[in-house]
Amino acid sequence: MPRNQKRVLVALGWYDYRLHRGIEKFAQEHHWHLSANLAREKVIPWGWEGDGILAWLGAGDDLAEFVVDVKKPTVDFSYRRTHLNFARVLEDHAHAAHLVAEHFLSRGFEHFMFYSDTDNWSYEERGEGFVEALKRSGNECTWLRWHQSPDFRTDREQWRRKRKWLVSQLKSAPHPLAVFAANDEHALEVLESCENAGLNVPEQVAIVGTENYLLAPDAMHTPVSSVDTNLEMLGYTGASQLEDLMNGKTPPAKPVRVPAVGIVTRKSSDLLAVKHKGVANSLRFIWEHADQPISVKDLVGVAAMSRRGLHKAFLENVGRTPGQELQRVRIERAKRLLADSNHKLEVLANMCGYQSANSFCVAFKQATGLSPKQFRDSHPR
Repeated sequence: MPRNQKRVLVALGWYDYRLHRGIEKFAQEHHWHLSANLAREKVIPWGWEGDGILAWLGAGDDLAEFVVDVKKPTVDFSYRRTHLNFARVLEDHAHAAHLVAEHFLSRGFEHFMFYSDTDNWSYEERGEGFVEALKRSGNECTWLRWHQSPDFRTDREQWRRKRKWLVSQLKSAPHPLAVFAANDEHALEVLESCENAGLNVPEQVAIVGTENYLLAPDAMHTPVSSVDTNLEMLGYTGASQLEDLMNGKTPPAKPVRVPAVGIVTRKSSDLLAVKHKGVANSLRFIWEHADQPISVKDLVGVAAMSRRGLHKAFLENVGRTPGQELQRVRIERAKRLLADSNHKLEVLANMCGYQSANSFCVAFKQATGLSPKQFRDSHPR
């Protein structure tokens, strides 16, 4: 090994291949030597010597004890142990929750629920972000916390009692109901509980999970929508932060937050709950044709309404004008394409319904505060 090559330990108490892929990309670009402790927290590499550590300090205290004892520059991807003075790079859970709230609100939902089953810092941030995003739009949200329920158990009866409790809560809630689940496993629990309760998904209960990690979701009878939380970018950003620390730079005073890419929409939430027929028809037309050069004039024709009448109906049912909603959908599509493809801006602009790269760049900068190039550079593939 070259004497000046940095040696970095990847010590993850929680593992996802996308996080590891982001770390790997940065390591290749900067010629790191990676030592991967992929045994999670079961085998601690006491005696390891190197230059820095990328850690996800989960439930086990032994891994945290090891990382503290090594006394090397460290970046932690978790916020479980706030008392430890490590630099942190974290998912922006509030941003993910905001995307889900927008997703449901744009479809006309009026009744909302967040579901979590344990006291976990990331679940709490997602729930708080969802409640706050809905509050800003004048809506309330019921938070189902299984671990605070009087029916909560930790014995062999836990699984059965939990499903029975969840079925009861879903049946008694007003419908149509929009449910944001703390992760994809929670979303699957909600989906299966709806099936047991005889509730149709998404007609009576629409569901969105988080992290987009369910196996073969599109093979499911009802594929589950989920937030792509940008874990590859999380790993890359954490590695970049560690490089700075190993070069003697001062760690940031606050955790660095990595925003989500967007929502991967599948059948579980692909529903319009808007009661106004003209608005519903226009929304569906936007979703199906936003990649084409359509305009508000086209929406007026689809709704069979006057321009003024559609404008008022959109504000009452969606909270945005028809033009604002068309722009929002196009910008969200552009974000996904920028993050996931290498298309030239001229091609990408056309794929998002813009007639020129210039008009696309202006619209994107106004909506996000970043140029398309700046956004793409912040989301390396």
